[in-house]
Amino acid sequence: MTIKPILQLGNPNLYKISEKIHKSELSDISVVVQDLHDTMMEFKKNYGCGRAIAAPQINIFKRLIYMNIDNRSIVFINPEITYKSDKLYELWDDCMSFPNLMVKVRRHKNIKVKYFDLNWQEHEVEFEGDLSELFQHEYDHLDGILAVMKAIDKKSLSFKPEYLEFYKKL
Repeated sequence: MTIKPILQLGNPNLYKISEKIHKSELSDISVVVQDLHDTMMEFKKNYGCGRAIAAPQINIFKRLIYMNIDNRSIVFINPEITYKSDKLYELWDDCMSFPNLMVKVRRHKNIKVKYFDLNWQEHEVEFEGDLSELFQHEYDHLDGILAVMKAIDKKSLSFKPEYLEFYKKL
């Protein structure tokens, strides 16, 4: 089990744009996928949440996203969002790179994504609602974009309620 440090808000590397993965790199990528899985599961154990992580968050600047939904793992290599619905919705977003902060953002309600898997097979998937938001959040990391950069306005930042409750007890 390899747990990598998650880059935290303020680290300039979080703003780097990730490079495409070449088929010849697949053997190296499987190691990164395991690191992403282990790191995310450790985060989930410590914070009680975590469904996806992007490679740049562990200082690997490749276009790679790992999701684990309902104990099902999906690896997205070189993902491309090929469709975004016109309909947007607002939500409070959080991130492993700033675990006690929430940001109110707007996301597309539906998206379509084209990507490669670990066997270099191409797939297309459609996400809606919370999975659409989750994927858009991780996809932004590949382009060096953080949710705090997409805040709706200057009042769209808040500490998580459980963080505030902890300090009320002091």
